[in-house]
Amino acid sequence: MKGFFITGTDTGVGKTIVAGGLIRALIFQGVKTAGMKPVESGCVREGNVLIPSDGTFLKQIAQMQELVTQVTPCCYEAPLAPLPASELEKKIISVSAIRKAFFKLYTRYDAVIVEGIGGIMVPLKDNYFVIDLAREIGLPLIVVAKPGLGSINHTMLTVKYALKEGLTVAGIIINYSHPPENSLAEETNPRLLKQICPVPIIGIFPYLKNRDDETIQQAALKNFDMEVINKYL
Repeated sequence: MKGFFITGTDTGVGKTIVAGGLIRALIFQGVKTAGMKPVESGCVREGNVLIPSDGTFLKQIAQMQELVTQVTPCCYEAPLAPLPASELEKKIISVSAIRKAFFKLYTRYDAVIVEGIGGIMVPLKDNYFVIDLAREIGLPLIVVAKPGLGSINHTMLTVKYALKEGLTVAGIIINYSHPPENSLAEETNPRLLKQICPVPIIGIFPYLKNRDDETIQQAALKNFDMEVINKYL
């Protein structure tokens, strides 16, 4: 299978913008690429319909014709982790619906970029975590990490556990979801990760004030190691 499962060291590290960058970089190379966000909470209600902001972003940046329900089959209104949101709204997360939506996209596209929910140990159901969904989908992981203090521990824990569980980890993307602080940690973390982490740093994605498709695409092409990415395509 071709594509990547994008996970993060935490919530709010910028998985969505990184997923969008990967989608645009692959499309630029001529790879017909879809985006998918299997589960999203904190969706906006418009009448009887829940609108997933991340799913909508991925659909638009990939220029997909499919309905957003194909991109994000499981939507919740509560701004909570998926499991408590599903319990609160009495709407269980359907792994079979996610699986069906993914494989439908996979038959139509050359590659699929799947954005996970939080980190790999976020529970989706009882005894079923994001890492289990990633294993079922079968795409190599890309771990999105923040640049500053605390990132080393979170990144190493995520990578080491994923590898221990038998998943393929293509590499790490350090993402500036906020303007740089120009801290010593930001300066030294990439070098330290290169020394101690068993997977490569694929790129360092800059903070973008302007997030139109062209700006995201150019930032991805400039800052991602496409040779590493293309090994999995």
